Amino acid sequence: MTLTKAHIIERLFAKNLFTKGESAQLVETLFELIKRSLEEGEDVLISGFGKFCIRDKQQRTGRNPQTGNPLIVTSRRVVTFKCSGLLKGKMNHPESTPATSGQSQEMMKRGPSCPRKPKSNGSMLQQNHQSPRCRTISKPRSRRKPMSS
Repeated sequence: MTLTKAHIIERLFAKNLFTKGESAQLVETLFELIKRSLEEGEDVLISGFGKFCIRDKQQRTGRNPQTGNPLIVTSRRVVTFKCSGLLKGKMNHPESTPATSGQSQEMMKRGPSCPRKPKSNGSMLQQNHQSPRCRTISKPRSRRKPMSS
């Protein structure tokens, strides 16, 4: 089952915290704040849930899958979501707490994984995309020459 805004409103109302109208207004306001922040290029971090990041994608050449003709895919902004370590731990191991596994403890020490801070070893690192708020760093692949006998 997909969780919809209507389900969220109904669950808030069922807990007797708000009236149905107040629940609807609360949910609408929350999503409006999130949308506005993303439109302005800001990241949205919800502790214990995850982080929404804006990423700029460059223009690239693609292919029409029906005809195979090449076409230009224009540059655009996309929203990425990085799940929190707590939520990931609950999804993968619902019976245990995430703080008991070594991987989750390491995630907790590192803090939020998006944005990653660039390492300072110079030209060996390249940036995958240019968003000022959400950066991922990777090493370029080395090309090995075949050994001659």
